[in-house]
Amino acid sequence: MIAPRVALVTGGGTGIGAAAAERLAADGYRVVVTGRRAGPLSEVAERIGALPLPGDMTDSASVAGVVDAVLEEYGRLDVVVANAGGHGFSSVTDTDDESWRASLDANLTTAFTVCRRALPELARSAGAIVVVSSLAGLRAGPSVAGYTVGKHALIGLTRSMARDFGPSGVRVNAVCPGWVRTPMADAEMDELAQAAGIAGREEAYALVTENVPLRRASEPAEIAGVVAFLASADSSYITGATIVADGGAHIVDVPTLAFDALG
Repeated sequence: MIAPRVALVTGGGTGIGAAAAERLAADGYRVVVTGRRAGPLSEVAERIGALPLPGDMTDSASVAGVVDAVLEEYGRLDVVVANAGGHGFSSVTDTDDESWRASLDANLTTAFTVCRRALPELARSAGAIVVVSSLAGLRAGPSVAGYTVGKHALIGLTRSMARDFGPSGVRVNAVCPGWVRTPMADAEMDELAQAAGIAGREEAYALVTENVPLRRASEPAEIAGVVAFLASADSSYITGATIVADGGAHIVDVPTLAFDALG
């Protein structure tokens, strides 16, 4: 009998991480969710039958403890979804040293530390890493310097690991979502609605996606589907890739937007 594959999802308590954990559990994986907040992790774990292991992915000792616990419980590790992130919402001149370090820790160090610890185990299982970056890893929005730099760096980390560990059978790919209906994005929409004087969250989502070809934000489950594909044998010859899941936002030629008004 073949043992079920084991997946570790960082930032697994909410948003894309929780959705990815749910999808992987539905696909038959034994899922471990980790993150700093025990409450949301326990809620996700109870709902999908996962193992919750609270931990700080910026701390090497905490990461080692989480991975060791996974191995003690299941004896193997096949997939890592490096999803933890956040912070870095200011311009360069408005970002102090502490905020800069916090943004890089949240968006880059979290992936680096868990992948570094997990790679020897993934080499044993010919496993896969899925790094959750962002459209901000390919483009730049206003006053999000730390976030943008961290998400760009994740793509470099993805390519470096794919190059170095491909000979060991490990595949490493990145996903770049656009707007996704997560608690973090909801909070941003609430702020935008208040600042722009528009009715509410739904109107804000409509505003930020009015030039996106699909004209809407993604649901977390849609990004989870991409994660599941990159974790599965269906993508067995894909590594070092950056998969953009943004409703087509990245293909829009900004200087031609004025022509849309002409009908």
